[in-house]
Amino acid sequence: MPRRLYKLILLSLLAFPVGAQAKKDKSSHSDYGPSLPIAPPPAPANGGIFQIGHYSPLTSGARAARVGDIITINLVERTSASKSTSATTGRNGSFGLSPPVSGPLNLISAGDVNMSGDQSFTGKGETAQSNALSGELSVTVAVVYPNGNMLVKGEKALTLNRGDEKVQFTGIVRSADISVDNRVLSTRVAAARIVYTGKGEIARASQQGWLQRFFSRVSPF
Repeated sequence: MPRRLYKLILLSLLAFPVGAQAKKDKSSHSDYGPSLPIAPPPAPANGGIFQIGHYSPLTSGARAARVGDIITINLVERTSASKSTSATTGRNGSFGLSPPVSGPLNLISAGDVNMSGDQSFTGKGETAQSNALSGELSVTVAVVYPNGNMLVKGEKALTLNRGDEKVQFTGIVRSADISVDNRVLSTRVAAARIVYTGKGEIARASQQGWLQRFFSRVSPF
């Protein structure tokens, strides 16, 4: 092996784990960090009962409606999908001539000018996948839109004895879907994005080694 090619392969093997680690840590904490409440402007001393920016309807109770308010998301995600395909094709044909029984061509036998062919194909494929996620996650309101919908985001980090677990959530919540105790089902959240990641011994044991991942990518088989 040429020395230059050997150095190129060695540098590729050394750079592969670094790139994989950078891709793994792509989601930053700032994308799901808590949103701090915005202080309302001071009320003018004009003696009015209703002041813009300081009014809250009595029917709203303690429901989240402003930036920085906390909403609890009930994770009740459950998905399943299956697909199956099958195909069968076939084709056959034959061709033959009968040579004359006299003359110079009678030396050719009937088997020399007979041809036949047969072709068949059978294929079948099946796939099935199911996922389930349950639990609770408290998030904060990041943006309140003019129609009352709210963009919420948040994360929960758990440090266990065998690794770290992290759940990150973001999506758009409709104010009508918020219960009196500020809870919303995850199935009622629009544009929901749920990220569940883990680090530690258990997560590493369920993954391929960096050298094996490298050869899995470059292997032509």
